[in-house]
Amino acid sequence: MRFARCGASGAEKPVAVVDDTTYDLTPLTDDIDGAFLESAAARVREAIAAGSLPVADIEGSRFGAPVARPSAIYCVGMNYAAHAAESGSAPPENLVMFMKAPNTVVGPHDEVRIPRSSTKTDWEVELAIVIGKQASYLDSPEQSADHIAGFTIANDLSERVWQLETSGGQWSKGKSAPGFSPLGPWLVTPDEVDHADLRLRSFVNGEPRQDSSTSDLIFDVPYIVWHLSQYLALEPGDVIMTGTPEGVALSGRFPYLKAGDVVELEIDGLGAQRQVFA
Repeated sequence: MRFARCGASGAEKPVAVVDDTTYDLTPLTDDIDGAFLESAAARVREAIAAGSLPVADIEGSRFGAPVARPSAIYCVGMNYAAHAAESGSAPPENLVMFMKAPNTVVGPHDEVRIPRSSTKTDWEVELAIVIGKQASYLDSPEQSADHIAGFTIANDLSERVWQLETSGGQWSKGKSAPGFSPLGPWLVTPDEVDHADLRLRSFVNGEPRQDSSTSDLIFDVPYIVWHLSQYLALEPGDVIMTGTPEGVALSGRFPYLKAGDVVELEIDGLGAQRQVFA
C-alpha cells in the first residue's frame, strides 16, 4: 500500500494506492498524520472491502510530503562508512543522532531556496522511516517492525558551513533552513519494500552523484528504531532519516548547489524526487 498527500500546499488531500487503484481517503481521515497512521493500512482495507472509498484522480496533481507535519525529525549521521570517510571521520562506534526542525518539510518536487548567505548547500539522498506506533524502551531490534508505518525518500539538505564551522558543536543549525527536508512522493508500507537492500541514487543537473544500497548501512533500520527508543519516545508520524551514502559536495569532488541547479533523488520502490534550487 502507498500513501500520498496531493494538492496545493496547505490544502493536500490524503490518498492511498492499493492494487493499482488510487482511493480518496477523505471519508476516513482529514490527513495522513500520526493518529491515522496507527491503524492506517487496516482501516483502508476495511473501507475498500465495504466500498466506502471513492476512486481518486491525481493525474497532474502536486505531491506534498506524504505525512503531515511530524512532531519530530530525527536523523542518523555518518551511517555509511564511505560517507564517513569522505567527511574525514572514522565510522562511528555509536549511533550519531541530530534533529531537524519539523517546519523544514516540503513536498518532493517543491522549489527549494538556497538560504541567504549560504555558500555550501549540499544534497543527501536518504531512506526515511515513518513511525506508526509509539516506540519507547523496545526490548530488542526485532520489535521495531511493529512500530514502522512505512518508508519514504528524504533529501537531508545541509548547509555545511553552518553545520560544521559555525555550529558550536551541534549539527542542527546547518540542517534546519526552510525547505531543507523534502519528503516523498510516497509513504510505502513495509510489506512492499525490502528496506535492507534498496538502491539509493542522486543526480545534480543530470550528472550522477550518489549510488549505493541500504545494505551498506552501519546501523540498520531495526537497530535504529530500537536504539532511539532507549533514549526518547518515538511518536506516530515522526520521521527518522537513516543517513546518506558517499557522493555529496562535502567530499570535495563536486561543487555545492547554486541557483538553477536541479537535484533528483531515487530509491527503488519508493519513487523519485526533483527539486529546482532558487
